[in-house]
Amino acid sequence: MGILQSAQSLLASALDLGRTRLELVSVEVQELLARLVLIMIGAVAAILLAALALSFGAVALVLAVPGEYRVALTAGLALVFLVAALVIGKRVQREARSRPFAASLAELQRDMDELKARQ
Repeated sequence: MGILQSAQSLLASALDLGRTRLELVSVEVQELLARLVLIMIGAVAAILLAALALSFGAVALVLAVPGEYRVALTAGLALVFLVAALVIGKRVQREARSRPFAASLAELQRDMDELKARQ
C-alpha cells in the first residue's frame, strides 16, 4: 500500500505543479493582451497624427519654395519619409521578437532541472 500512496502523492504533486504553472501562463496571457491593446491603440493614434502632421508640413514646405524647386523638394521629402519608414519598421521588427511566456518557460526549465538533479 506504501507504493500506491507514494504514486498518488507524486501524481498529486505533479498535478498541483502543473496547475500552478497554468495559472502563471494565464496571468501572463492576460497581461500580454492588455499590453497589446494599449500598444495598438497608441500606435494607431500616433500613426494617424504623425501622418497628418507630416502631410501638412510637407505641403506647406512645398508651397513655400519657388516653383522650379518643388519637384526636387517633393522627391527629397519622399526619400526622407521612406528612410524614416524603414527605420521605424526595423525597430518594430526588433520589438516583435520579444519572447512571450518567458517567465513560464523559465519556471518549467527550473522544474525540469530540479527533477533531473534528484535522479
